[in-house]
Amino acid sequence: MHRDTGLLTEHEYDLVIIGGGIFAACAAWDAALRGLSVALIEKQDFCSGTSANSFKFIHGGIRYLQHADIIRLKSSCRERSAMLRIAPHLVQPMPVLIPTYGHGTSGKIFLGIGMFLYDLLTLGRNRGIRDRKRQIHWTRFFNKKQVLEEYPDLNQDGLTGAAMFSDAQMYNPTRLVLAFIKSAVAKGAHVANYVEAKGLLRDGSRVTGVQAVDNISGQSMEIRAKAVLNAAGPWSDWLLETALPEVPPQKNVYSRDACFVIKRRFSSPRAIAVQGKTSDPDALISRPARHLFLVPWRDYTLVGVWHVVWKQHPETVTVKEEEVQDFIDEINWAYPSLNLETKDVCMWNAGLVPFGENEEGADNLSYGKRSLFIDHKESDGLDNLVTLVGIRYTTARGDSGKAIDLICRKLGKAGNRSATESTPLAGGDIEDFDALVQQLHRQQTLGLAEDCLRALAHNYGTEAKEVLVLAEQDKTLAATLGDTRVLKAEIVHAVQKEMARELADVVFRRTDLATGSNPGDPVLNECADLMSSLLDWSEEEKHAQLDRVKQRFPAWQ
Repeated sequence: MHRDTGLLTEHEYDLVIIGGGIFAACAAWDAALRGLSVALIEKQDFCSGTSANSFKFIHGGIRYLQHADIIRLKSSCRERSAMLRIAPHLVQPMPVLIPTYGHGTSGKIFLGIGMFLYDLLTLGRNRGIRDRKRQIHWTRFFNKKQVLEEYPDLNQDGLTGAAMFSDAQMYNPTRLVLAFIKSAVAKGAHVANYVEAKGLLRDGSRVTGVQAVDNISGQSMEIRAKAVLNAAGPWSDWLLETALPEVPPQKNVYSRDACFVIKRRFSSPRAIAVQGKTSDPDALISRPARHLFLVPWRDYTLVGVWHVVWKQHPETVTVKEEEVQDFIDEINWAYPSLNLETKDVCMWNAGLVPFGENEEGADNLSYGKRSLFIDHKESDGLDNLVTLVGIRYTTARGDSGKAIDLICRKLGKAGNRSATESTPLAGGDIEDFDALVQQLHRQQTLGLAEDCLRALAHNYGTEAKEVLVLAEQDKTLAATLGDTRVLKAEIVHAVQKEMARELADVVFRRTDLATGSNPGDPVLNECADLMSSLLDWSEEEKHAQLDRVKQRFPAWQ
């Protein structure tokens, strides 16, 4: 991947995609696989918005059993299976324990019937998943003693055991987005970060491309295309308001979905679900309250998810310290022995997704259920423009495929389908992930520890060898940054081959440096020095880059 904005003005593309999150990335991959000529532009860095701030789950749809929404249940399971097939290095099963208490809707029988029904409805869930360790297991049950061996400080009053189902977890959501983008590039797509859509090119009632500006050079450009897909997530509404001034603005309502990372890591490899203080008004059959989840992730535990209506600009999304305290109070109420404090929270994640319909001031909120599709020919009389605002990371591959179906019909290429559900992503052609780690360990001559190689295998898959080649050519790049598992070679690779332009691109999106917590000033300074030598930053620019990165960490840390 080489950033060449000049290419964007030299062609008329079949499709220009606006946005750099998971839905835009999946759309670019799908369209490129179908043989369309594709350009993708993102005004900041790839996966720098909502997609970077997910709870890192690929949900298989078990929650939709409560709504009797079998179509959505099967669709989610299909998407989870696809991710496990095409990106086994970045997606893996995550078992979840749900403690059972007494009888009724909190008991084992109620949960067991639902989970076994889910198992039967998703019998094909492991089809084509080559790595057996990436396959989703059947429901299991634990007795009280077994549960307490995993979570000894769990409330024991009335505890009868637990039911366990499996979902899937992303090792690194930003690397998964990048894998889709790199795959699209390998099929001929032209992509550029830091290129902002400022308006639409039009010929009467037909959209003919995008008016854009390179946010690095300041140069304006016209990117011509037969169709445009607006996949800018919560920024889509604001873009349309600017690009279509004659159309009455119709902003969607968004939920700020927030979770946080805590420094503690439980001994259990399984997540646990505990009941919070709100319920699901849409559920036909439900437990007494919605679940909050504590999920092992790398060296941390993820806690969430909380939802609030967000009506401000997406650029302003944040989580305040007092809000974190409210979250902590609820999780401590649900799991009293945790005794979490604000200082335990080392990172917050929050992004905007479409909300459901709710009365003002409602406590038990109805969340958005499906992605938003707009064919602007039908809604505004403007042809060759489609807007897709995604609802969940899980649905990105399938929903982006539907958007490309629509665009292909507009281009007269209907029936031209892709195989995104089975074609491995960049780095993802892996038979056995653990075997890949062992192979890297045997072949490397640098003396790297296995945990470092495992992290490389997770982030790059089979492309980890490219990083190791850089380190072998220059042994100084085989050193890690501080006590992290990140090699200096990864920084060079990110700049030279993955379009990293800013310090934040590397520490938050290309590597593991700061995705879980602040690695400390010495590590950040070392990373900034290395990037400065590669990108020829002045001292003033280097310090500005460091300041922007440090602003992202919680103020209370």
